[in-house]
Amino acid sequence: MASTPALKIGITCYPSVGGSGVLAAALGDELAQRGHEIHFISYGRPFRLRPDSPRQHFHPVVINDYGLFRYPDYTLPLSVKMAEVSRDCGLDVIHVHYAVPHATAAILAQSMLPARRRPRLVTTLHGTDTTLLGRDTGYQPAIRHALMCSDAVTAVSGWLAEETRRLLDYHRPIDVIHNFFEARKPRRTVAEVRRELGLKGEALVLHLSNLRPVKRIDLLLDAAARIRPRGCFKLVILAGDDFTPFVNHVRRLGIEDRVVVREKVNDIEDYLQAADLALFTSESESFCLGILEAMCFGCPSVATAVGGIPEVIENGRSGVLVPPGDADAIARATAALLMDPPRRNRLGRAARKRAHDLFSADVIVPAYEALYRRVC
Repeated sequence: MASTPALKIGITCYPSVGGSGVLAAALGDELAQRGHEIHFISYGRPFRLRPDSPRQHFHPVVINDYGLFRYPDYTLPLSVKMAEVSRDCGLDVIHVHYAVPHATAAILAQSMLPARRRPRLVTTLHGTDTTLLGRDTGYQPAIRHALMCSDAVTAVSGWLAEETRRLLDYHRPIDVIHNFFEARKPRRTVAEVRRELGLKGEALVLHLSNLRPVKRIDLLLDAAARIRPRGCFKLVILAGDDFTPFVNHVRRLGIEDRVVVREKVNDIEDYLQAADLALFTSESESFCLGILEAMCFGCPSVATAVGGIPEVIENGRSGVLVPPGDADAIARATAALLMDPPRRNRLGRAARKRAHDLFSADVIVPAYEALYRRVC
């Protein structure tokens, strides 16, 4: 039987630290390993994209700050670069992560090309394009138009798919394709990481995120201040952005000796392997890739039961879910697991198995490949 031909796939994402960028870079890497030719098109190189990856190419978008515009425009130069790469490289598919401005730019790029040279458009929704911008009357019609013009739309959780239908009055099919994570080999040993963090027998409670308001870092710190016994843990925050706005809050709570911050860490596996427990206090979440990243290392999470998180964690089996906004409940659940290593280990083993069975590259990437071939 003849082998299935490789595809030429353009990927556009935000290159900064965040779940969508991590997922897009990992997807490109996995697709390239499966023989496809991948072209990243963005204003910056995705931060998790390997510098020497075979069959992966990066095409930078140059943004000019003309005095004509009050704010620099990204959508138009992005659309021109998408059309240019599609024409020169013969793209079969452009896969954009976020509807605006990425899908909007791709639609404009398609219109610049002859009909026979136009790549198909796949739009993946990660959350805020629905849950935030989808409520804004200044964006909602543009988002809905972008989805209507896409050849396929995917969402990273069933919850997000339902929210998209509800908020945008969108009733075409949405493929639910969850996030995945494939860990790289840690560069350092657990002992080296614990020594760097100044841990001397305490448990390592890990939080990793881009620190956006929806992540509720204030609630995370409030809960950490209520965990007893106080000296049983250190909260290690892998911050995808500047932590400075939260420094005074840490001081007011008097937990400077309990909190360790590392900003813009690329080798997150070093810290994931050393974590005893992960903690997430979001007020809304489409999936929460950080939970999955911890699960892959057998680290269970205490997390708020919001959005798509219950699709990732089975409460009481592979982690613990708590009510959103309740610092006391979060602290109690965290302390209970810190004081019960056997239960924590059972949850961690189940979390690792769930990650492998449901959210591995071997499960998720073929779903994207099948989708590409369907639209082509």
